[in-house]
Amino acid sequence: MTDDNDMSDRKHGVAIPARLVPFPASVSPEARASLARLVSEEGEPLNASYTMPLPEDHAGWMAVKAVADGQYATAVKGLAGTLRSSVETIQNGDVTIHVATPETMLKADFAYIDFHGGALVFGGGDACRAQARMQADQHGAVCYGVDYRMPPEHPYPAALDDAMAAYRHVLKSHVPSRIIVGGRSAGGNLAAAMLLRAKAEALPMPAGLILLSPQVDLTESGDSFQVNRTVDVVLPGSLMRNNLLYAGGADLSHPYLSPLFGDLTGLPPTFLQSGTRDLFLSNTVRMHRALRRDGVDAELHVFEGMPHGGFMGNTPEDRDLAEEIFRFVSRISGEASR
Repeated sequence: MTDDNDMSDRKHGVAIPARLVPFPASVSPEARASLARLVSEEGEPLNASYTMPLPEDHAGWMAVKAVADGQYATAVKGLAGTLRSSVETIQNGDVTIHVATPETMLKADFAYIDFHGGALVFGGGDACRAQARMQADQHGAVCYGVDYRMPPEHPYPAALDDAMAAYRHVLKSHVPSRIIVGGRSAGGNLAAAMLLRAKAEALPMPAGLILLSPQVDLTESGDSFQVNRTVDVVLPGSLMRNNLLYAGGADLSHPYLSPLFGDLTGLPPTFLQSGTRDLFLSNTVRMHRALRRDGVDAELHVFEGMPHGGFMGNTPEDRDLAEEIFRFVSRISGEASR
């Protein structure tokens, strides 16, 4: 019989010997190739070589942001000729909004509000503008890409203030039942936090919410932050330095910073996505359970072998995800029009 005192003195965890985690044979060849491109010959995730500055090192953060902006610019150039929607950039107070209009309008009077990813620090500017066009093309609806302010120049609550300003702006020209709010990664944080604050300020809820591998727990308390560490080749480790920089001294567990811990009652039907190799898998599955407990219609899609952010967009799995999102948006927009 085991003594309880002996158990309390032990470390409660699982010791795992060094081993190679193979790329799964259960995903498409294209997906396996995508994973392989992000790993060195020695099996180390290439993204693991990047170290974020300390939260107080603002000069260091500006240097990292400059490098990231260059990488985003290269990616945007690669999209040249593939985007069909037109785009106009407007300023509404402090927030910049990229309004993309599809070449073929499939959902009249409908609006998609999009919050870009980028670990709460990167991904604005031209990358945000291009993403708005991609969403407009995908959904056949006007997309409002929110180019929210970010640290180190603008810590919390600047981004959330911008999100609220953008939502109020869209509400002036679209009825709530014809609006869907979505975000990937850090954008999922802002999308969910914005709706919590909108509820507190008695604003109407939109027709639906889309959370793609959302960064909804800045305390990083979930299981996958340990289990999928380095297994996720896109996001191999903690973003705590980003989180602390973003929070600017605010409590990371506050629902406006970590929406997972908020009262989710009254939020609209929600689509959530993650992958079995996603560092944010626990964020996503816990958010799904929290939404369900609070009576929200929520559906969860977990893709085999998928790391954070998907397989770079050109695999059967990525296309499957895009089709599921389109189906969800079509269902919500159809129900809203009845």
